[in-house]
Amino acid sequence: MATDGSALNPAALARARGLLKPPLRRERVWPALAAATLLAVSALAFATAMLMAPPLAHQHTARTVE
Repeated sequence: MATDGSALNPAALARARGLLKPPLRRERVWPALAAATLLAVSALAFATAMLMAPPLAHQHTARTVE
């Protein structure tokens, strides 16, 4: 049997196959970007607080024996 003459339209068949493929899932970038931004802001806030905090004054309270 010869299958030269087909009743199916190849363009329509290709379109149908394309529509039947599952869609590709794209990764969302916004959650990772928001987390990175939050970490960067908190790191800058802690660094600023560390630089602006007054220095600690240590006084030794141990008595010396004379």
